[in-house]
Amino acid sequence: MADKRSDNEESPARDARVLRGLSLDEVQQRIDAGKVNVNTDLKTKSVRELVLENVCTLFNLINIVLAALVIATGSYKNLTFLLIVILNTGIGIFQALRSKRMVDKLTLLVSKRATVIREGEECEVDLDQIVQDDLVRLGRGDQIPADAVVVQGEAYVNESLLTGESDLIRKTPGSHLMSGSFVDSGIVCAQVEHVGADNYVARINNEAKYVKKVNSEIMNALNAIVRFASIIMLPLGIALFYASTHESYEAWAQTSPDSMTTMIHWLMSDTAAWSDIAAAILTTVGALLGMIPQGLVLLTSSVLAIATFRLARRKVLAQQLYCIETLARVDVLCLDKTGTITSGRMEVEGVYVLDGDGDVVLADQADRDAASVVDGALAGIARATEADANETCRAVLSYYALRETCEERAVTVVPFSSTKKWSGATFAQGSFIMGAAQFCLSEDTFARVESIVNGFAETCRVLVIARVDGFTDTGDMVGEAIPIGFVTIRDEIRSSAAETIRYFKQQDVTLNVISGDDPRTVSSIARSVGIPHADAYVDATTLDTPAKIEAAVDRYHVFGRVTPQQKRELVVALKGRGHTVAMTGDGVNDVLALKEADCSVAMAAGSDAARNVAEIVLVDNDFASMPEVVAEGRRSINNLQRSAALFLTKTLFSMGLAAICVFFPPYPFQPITMTLINFFCIGFPSFVLALEPNRSRISGRFLTNVLRRACPASAAVVIACGLCMLMVSALGLDELSLSTMCLICTASVGCCLIWRISWPFTRLRLAVFVFVVVGLCGGVLFFSDLFSIAPLSLRLAIATLVVAFIGCVSFFGLCRPLEKLGARSNRSATGFGRGVKMSLGRGSRRVTSTGSSARRTLQALASSVSGKRQLERARTSAAKAVEQEGERSRAERRRRIVKSSSGIKVSMGGRKRSSK
Repeated sequence: MADKRSDNEESPARDARVLRGLSLDEVQQRIDAGKVNVNTDLKTKSVRELVLENVCTLFNLINIVLAALVIATGSYKNLTFLLIVILNTGIGIFQALRSKRMVDKLTLLVSKRATVIREGEECEVDLDQIVQDDLVRLGRGDQIPADAVVVQGEAYVNESLLTGESDLIRKTPGSHLMSGSFVDSGIVCAQVEHVGADNYVARINNEAKYVKKVNSEIMNALNAIVRFASIIMLPLGIALFYASTHESYEAWAQTSPDSMTTMIHWLMSDTAAWSDIAAAILTTVGALLGMIPQGLVLLTSSVLAIATFRLARRKVLAQQLYCIETLARVDVLCLDKTGTITSGRMEVEGVYVLDGDGDVVLADQADRDAASVVDGALAGIARATEADANETCRAVLSYYALRETCEERAVTVVPFSSTKKWSGATFAQGSFIMGAAQFCLSEDTFARVESIVNGFAETCRVLVIARVDGFTDTGDMVGEAIPIGFVTIRDEIRSSAAETIRYFKQQDVTLNVISGDDPRTVSSIARSVGIPHADAYVDATTLDTPAKIEAAVDRYHVFGRVTPQQKRELVVALKGRGHTVAMTGDGVNDVLALKEADCSVAMAAGSDAARNVAEIVLVDNDFASMPEVVAEGRRSINNLQRSAALFLTKTLFSMGLAAICVFFPPYPFQPITMTLINFFCIGFPSFVLALEPNRSRISGRFLTNVLRRACPASAAVVIACGLCMLMVSALGLDELSLSTMCLICTASVGCCLIWRISWPFTRLRLAVFVFVVVGLCGGVLFFSDLFSIAPLSLRLAIATLVVAFIGCVSFFGLCRPLEKLGARSNRSATGFGRGVKMSLGRGSRRVTSTGSSARRTLQALASSVSGKRQLERARTSAAKAVEQEGERSRAERRRRIVKSSSGIKVSMGGRKRSSK
C-alpha cells in the first residue's frame, strides 16, 4: 500500500487531470467528430434479407415463368403446382425467422451501461454513448466496453473470449484493456483509446463480415438439377410446343380446301386455333414441370425442417436447414478448449500435503492430522474471503462445498491483493496464507519446492498453502512463510466431454484441439478426455509462416497459443486437403474460424458474435448434444437419398420422353393421369420413408447415390413407354389407350423401385409397399373416369402386361451393373494433379509424385516381376522354416535344457530321469 501511495504522489497532476474526465464541451466535440463507440457487433440478418434469400431463387423463377404461361391460357386449375412453391418458400422463411428470433433472444448484453467520469463526477451512459478519451470506471464483473488504457488501480481481467487464454491477466497503470473482456477482481479507471470500428472486437468481426458459401451436397445437388433442367427446358420446351402446334396445324391444313394455307392463315382462321395453342402450352408446361423435381425440393425442406424442430426439443438451434447435413458429413472436428471441452469455470484438481521429506502426497492419502491442517487452512481462507471471491477462490469454495471440513471462524482476514499475490487469515490453530509460491515464499524456501511447483505448473495453476506467524495491521505477513501443502486448479472439464469425444472417435472423425491457451495445458486437458495423439502439441507462436502452418496441420492435433487469424488459417488448410471441417467455439477469437468452417457450432453462453456467425447453437451449452445432431443429420440424409430416387426418376424420364415426343408426338401423359404416379409412386412413399429412423453412416456422394437408383428406373420407363408407342401404332389404338398403357407400365417400374429402396423390409416399409400397390390397382380399376384411364379390353390388357413385364425386367437388369460399379473398392484421388500419390496412414499423410505415365508403367511391370520373385523366395523360406521347426520340435521332445537353482537340469524325452 505504501508503494501505491508513492506512485500517486509521483504524478498528482496527471491523476487530478485524468480523474476529472472530459468536459461536456469535449464530449460534444468528439461526438461531432464521429469518435463515438457505435455498435459494430455482428448481427443476425434482417427480416427483409431472409425473405429475399428464400424468395429470389432460380427454382422459384422457373415456376413463376411457367405459371405465367398457364395464366395466359386461362386454365387456372392447372396452377396447383404453385402450392409446392409456396410451401417450400414458406418453410424456408419460417425456419430462418424462427432461428433469428431465438438468436436475438440469446443475445443478452452482459453490460448494458457503463460508468464514466465526466467533469469530476461519475455518471452512467449507454455503451454507444462512450466517446474517445472518456474515463471509464470498471469493477469486478464489468465487461470492458471499448479498448482502453489503465490510468489508475489494478485488476485481473479474463480475456478468454478474446484470446482463449484461461489464466487471468494482471492489469496495472499503462496496461491495455481489450473490449469484450471481463474484470475478474479489482477496480481500475481506464481511458478509452479506441471506439466503434477501431476496437479489437470490431476488427475481428469486420474480417468475418463476408457471405459464407453453404457447403451442402444436397443443396448443391438440387441446384445442379434445377440448373440443368433450366438449360434443357428452354430448347426442349420450344421444340415440344412447336411439335404440338405443328401437328394441330397439319390436321387443319388437311381439312382446308385451300392448298396454299400457311400457319398464319391457320392462326387467323378461328378461335379453334388458339384453343389448340392453349392446349399445346398446357402440354408443354406439364412436360416441363415433370423435369423440375418440385416434390424433391419440398421433401428436402420438410425433412430438414422437421429435423430442426427435433433438435430444438434437445436445446439445439439450427440456424440454417442444410447445416445438419454438413455436420453429419464432417470428417475433421476442430474443438476450442474453453467453453467446449471445458465449462469455462475453474475446478480444484487436487489438494496436496507437503511431508517432512519434501515430497507431496494427495490430502486423501496423507497423514490425517497433516491433511486436516491443510484442508482447514485452505477452506477457511476461501470462506473468509468469499465476499470478494475471484475465480480461484470460487473453485476452492466449490471443492469444499462437497466435503466435510472443520469450519473455524477467522479472527483476522487479509483479502487477496494483486500486489501481494496472496490472501490469508488467522484461526485458532494459527495463521495461514494461500497464493503464488514465488511471491509467498523466500528465495531459499521456494528453491526447495521449485521442482514441485514447476511439475504442477505444466498442466495446472499452482497455489501454495503456508503457515505464518501472523499479520501486521497493514496486512503484511509476520515471519517467514513455511509451506505445508499445495492446491492445483485447472479448467473444469465437462462431465460429458469424454463420452462425446469417444463417440466421434468411433465415427472415424479426426479431432483437433485449437486454443489460445498454453499448449501444455491444452495437451493435458485433451489427454484427459481421450483426444488421440494429444501428446504431440505445438505452440502456434512458432508457426509464423504459411508453410509452417501447412506442415503443422499434418503433424499435430493439439495447437496452443493460436491467434484468431491462425485459427482461420488452420481451418483453411484442412479444407484445402479435401476435408469437411466443423469448428466449435464460444469466443470472439473463434469467430473467424467459425465463419470459415464448413459447419460452425457455438455455445449459447459465448459471445454474441460467435452465436451470430454459427450455423448451430447449443442452447444449453452442452457439447454432449453433438452426437444427436449427427444422428439427426444421418437420418435425414440417408432417408433423403433413398426417397430422392423416386422424384429424380420422374425428372429423368420426363426429359427423355419429352425429347422423344418432339419427333413422335403426342406426349403420353395427361396431368390428371400423372396424379396417380405422383401420389402413390412418389409423394406418399417418399415422405413416409424420409421420416424413418436411420443412424447408418453416410457413404458416397448424394447425387451419385441417387442417380445410381434413379437412372435404371428412368431408363426402364422410357423403354416401356417407347414400346407402348410402337404397340399403339401397331394395334391402331387411340391416345387414351396410349396414356393408360404408359401409366400402368410406369407404375409397375415405380413399384419395382420402391421394392429396391425399401429392401430389407421392415414393418413400416412393407406397409408402405402394400399401400402403394393396392392404391394403384384401385385407382386403375375403380376410378378410371376420374383419372382419364381407358377401359381395359383383353387386347389392351395383354399388351400392357407384356410391356410392363419388359420394363420391370429392364429395371432389374440395369440395376446390377450399377451396383457393381458402386461396390468397387478402389477410389481415384481427384484434385491433386496427374501422377500424384496419396499415402493416408494413422500417423502421417503424404503426397508424393509418381512420375510420368511411362515411368509408372515400367514401375508396375518391375513391381510385378519383383513380387513374383519375393513370393517364390517366401515360399522356399517358409518350407525351410517348417522343416527346421519340425527338427527342433523332435529334438525338444528328446531333451530339454532348463535353468535350475542348483545349476542346469536336462530332461530327456520319454524317460523319467534327470541329471544335475
